[in-house]
Amino acid sequence: MHSPKIDSPFLVPFDGDFCIADAPSSPLEDMGRKKCEKRLEASVKAMRDLQRILYAHDHHSVLLVFQAMDAAGKDSTIRSVMTGVNPAGCRVVSFKKPSANELDQDFLWRSARVLPQRGQIGIFNRSYYEEVLVVRVHPDYLGGQNIPGVSSSNLSEGFWEERLESIRDHEKHLARNGTLILKFFLNVSRDEQKNRFLRRIDRPDKNWKFNAGDLVERKLWPAYMDAYEAALNGTSRPWAPWFAIPADEKPYMRMQVAEIVVEALEGLDLKYPKLDKAERARLADMRKLLEDEEE
Repeated sequence: MHSPKIDSPFLVPFDGDFCIADAPSSPLEDMGRKKCEKRLEASVKAMRDLQRILYAHDHHSVLLVFQAMDAAGKDSTIRSVMTGVNPAGCRVVSFKKPSANELDQDFLWRSARVLPQRGQIGIFNRSYYEEVLVVRVHPDYLGGQNIPGVSSSNLSEGFWEERLESIRDHEKHLARNGTLILKFFLNVSRDEQKNRFLRRIDRPDKNWKFNAGDLVERKLWPAYMDAYEAALNGTSRPWAPWFAIPADEKPYMRMQVAEIVVEALEGLDLKYPKLDKAERARLADMRKLLEDEEE
């Protein structure tokens, strides 16, 4: 089982000792936009080349999970980091409110259906983690899932621990079968979220992004922070690590995400397939046939 070894100050520890109140939402150093963008550009170029080898190697798949509070910058980060990747080898899936069909399945079913194949990069914009985040903050949502013996009125802490255990087992299974899993919590501060909401209201080109429901969820910030802390502590493991990336300055955030992905891909020791002696001989025969063709 491959466990990515990433040298990042934003790696969520595997011992359950992560405190979200202590996690920075601002850069650890003042690098400036231009330097961040230059480093991002270098990582995008490296990722483009690594993806080609990943596809040809065909032994690993990659799953990138993005979770955050509203306005943290998930969409723009995915767009900026993956801009150089061949669309044929990459798929982004955004998870919205579950459909009636999805509610009739176990909570991991809808994401399991769209996992990346070997040689592919899959990106989850939100994910099965919503079931231990938004559902934990709004336990009445469980009513539509019709789980035997479970309702919002009889939930215990053990219920959420069991869900986290299911996620851990699921991710360990994927890692055992060749999936590189990297999970990013884009840690935006409450003050910066307010500023971004105001920009969405003030700018006509961003009005479409604003939803009055965002303000309702904003009032539940402490409950969400508790849910995130429990989820990250419960599921950051060597084979599926979480990274709590400062998100108040987007260029810095994007650079950090891109460099982590590149470092993890480089750790896979990807190689283009090598042909054996017989296959090389057949290629030589095919070359001769092409060269001998009449014009």
